[in-house]
Amino acid sequence: MDVAVIGSGFGGLGAAIRLRQAGVTNVSIFERAHDLGGTWRDNTYPGCRCDVASNLYSFSFAPNPKWTNTYSYQPEIWRYLQDVADEYQLRPLIKYDHDVLDVSFDESSKQWRLTTSQGDYDARCVILATGGLAEPRLPAIEGLDTFDGPIMHTAQWDDAVELSGKRVGVIGTGASAVQTVPQIAPIVSTLEVFQRTPSWILPHLGHPVIERTKKVFSTLPLAQRLVRAWGYWRRELMVLGFVKDPRRMTKAETMSREHLERQIKDESLREKLTPLYRLGCKRVLISNDFYPAFARDNVTLVTDAITSIEAKGVRTSDGTLHECDVLIMATGFFVTDNPMATKVHGATGETLSNAYHGNLANYKGTTFPDFPNFFMLGGPNTALGHSSIIFMLESQLNYVTKAVRVALDDDALIEPKAHIAARWTRELQAKLPGTVWDMGCSSWYLNDAGVNTTIWPDFTFKFRTATRHFDPRDHKISTSKKSEVS
Repeated sequence: MDVAVIGSGFGGLGAAIRLRQAGVTNVSIFERAHDLGGTWRDNTYPGCRCDVASNLYSFSFAPNPKWTNTYSYQPEIWRYLQDVADEYQLRPLIKYDHDVLDVSFDESSKQWRLTTSQGDYDARCVILATGGLAEPRLPAIEGLDTFDGPIMHTAQWDDAVELSGKRVGVIGTGASAVQTVPQIAPIVSTLEVFQRTPSWILPHLGHPVIERTKKVFSTLPLAQRLVRAWGYWRRELMVLGFVKDPRRMTKAETMSREHLERQIKDESLREKLTPLYRLGCKRVLISNDFYPAFARDNVTLVTDAITSIEAKGVRTSDGTLHECDVLIMATGFFVTDNPMATKVHGATGETLSNAYHGNLANYKGTTFPDFPNFFMLGGPNTALGHSSIIFMLESQLNYVTKAVRVALDDDALIEPKAHIAARWTRELQAKLPGTVWDMGCSSWYLNDAGVNTTIWPDFTFKFRTATRHFDPRDHKISTSKKSEVS
């Protein structure tokens, strides 16, 4: 095939659409599951919704005038992706139940060999679109495998596990916990929430969309585009605090503290829920019902460190055994150490994971030296702490589709020049000191060495400008006609 796309979430579907629009039709999408949708297919835990407004968290070329909430819940986002696949006739391209086990460049054929659970495939170009939130992370807690009851990660929610009337423990107080806890608190017997570090939580502004608004968006698409643009630029202003001057975050921190004080009257509990780091250093959360859940008699916040998990529950550093019938892990994902990156081998045998370890330079978070005709969506330093990842994916696809078109038209192998990629990586990392992500907290934005290889440290429109074109001068282009074009 000309192009193998790995993953059928926003990135994979967007790539297939843009490639078709560029005239590339010999494309296959490899999906390990039985249906499309990626993160929004898998995360079915109670209360799951997006924390970016619906009009912005969607493709610019496929607006949905029928969103039922300004901040959509998981089922509706998944339905949107299915509708997009149908509208653009993508389903015939998808190879379901094809788990990609290895992606290696074959020097003899000058192609990529994909080893999958259902056989091997060759492709001239590969687009990795598995995303950073694809592999759930279980905590490395002693005795985890000795627990007598069910254990499930929020990203692998099992509706067959009975929670009603049970003693439930939730480990973690990040994004998925903030959404799950209020939903299950009313039905469980007891709920103990184990917190390592409190999160900054702002009021949630989501609300149902009235029918009149839907009609306006349907009849006047420009109105929805204007709402999208307003939401985009309002979020861009957050960069002034995140990147330019973190002291600007004090206003938002005050808003968060007032939100906490309004909803938690117990001073001791309020102190436990108050972060001691700058807002934005970790992911900023939004919720109106997480704090009130702790006002329930059956909900307890546990801040003593977990030392082990035993057959009957969770043991904490004060010696207490917190007995549980069910354990729920709200412990996030492998992001900087995504297992998929260890399965991709370039022309020299080097693995893609080295890009996150700091040993492999990247170009625009998308391409890598010695990885010819290989493109990564959502690559190093392309995630966001303030806006929509869909904007970043569409920006990358401007560059990717042009590069793929050149590779196919000229029968060429394309990769960034080593010194160009090194310069891009060096200049990007130089922007990180002094930003809010450099304020001393521990977060999933950082790799094992404490380096931020996840977040884009600037305005997103600058990334859009950087990826708008494919510049041959920045690339090593090897063709059968000419060994290298500068």
